[in-house]
Amino acid sequence: QVQLVESGGGLVQPGGSLRLSCAASGFMFRTYAMTWYRQTPGKERERVAVITSAGGTNYADSVKGRFIISRDNDKNMVYLQMNSLKPEDTAVYYCHVILVGNYWGQGTQVTVSS
Repeated sequence: QVQLVESGGGLVQPGGSLRLSCAASGFMFRTYAMTWYRQTPGKERERVAVITSAGGTNYADSVKGRFIISRDNDKNMVYLQMNSLKPEDTAVYYCHVILVGNYWGQGTQVTVSS
C-alpha cells in the first residue's frame, strides 16, 4: 500500500535551518509529482512546494528563496531544505502525492522559536 513517512522536524531558532525528508513506498515514485504542505491550527493546509516527475519545482511566495524541494528517485525520497526559518514557518509539514486519490503522510512538527 501507499506510504509516506515524514521525518526531520524539530525546534529551531529563527534564522536556522532544517531538512525534512519523506520516504515514499507502494507506488511508482519516479513518475509522480510530490508536494510538501503545511498546516497550523485553525488554518487551511497550505501548499509549500511541489516537484514534478521531471524535477521542475514551484514554491509558495512565502517560502520562495528560502526553501528548496528536491527528490532522489533511486531512494524514493523527497526532501525540503528550509533555510532562514521564521516563526511563521511553524507548522506541521506533510508530504503528499496524488495517485488515484490523495495520499498524505502523518506529518512532522516544525517549531521556529527563540
